[in-house]
Amino acid sequence: MNHELGDEWQAFSADTKPADYVHPIAIQALDEIGIKHEGYSKSVEVFKEKPFNLVVTVCDSAAEECPVWLGKGKRIHNSYLDQAVATGTDEEIMQVFRNVRDDIMRDVPELLHAKS
Repeated sequence: MNHELGDEWQAFSADTKPADYVHPIAIQALDEIGIKHEGYSKSVEVFKEKPFNLVVTVCDSAAEECPVWLGKGKRIHNSYLDQAVATGTDEEIMQVFRNVRDDIMRDVPELLHAKS
């Protein structure tokens, strides 16, 4: 979202159970559309005190593990397949990452524009 809407919005990303790394296929999927990933895997805990206009959870495990956003901001859940559990050939797994990337790139701007 920062790449596409950075002049209007500032997006942050976190996980309920962060890994010690950002998945390399996620980085590759972003690179395919000209987005250079900068950042690291982090917990939602680092953002609890940060005031947000909107918090969007993007996988069902996050919605189940964080039924109430304890920080400020409206919370909306959009369900996307958890790419980390994708199976199949390398190309099939890559396609799952692309599909989720594209769905988020389509859906989240609609949510943000509806919010403003």
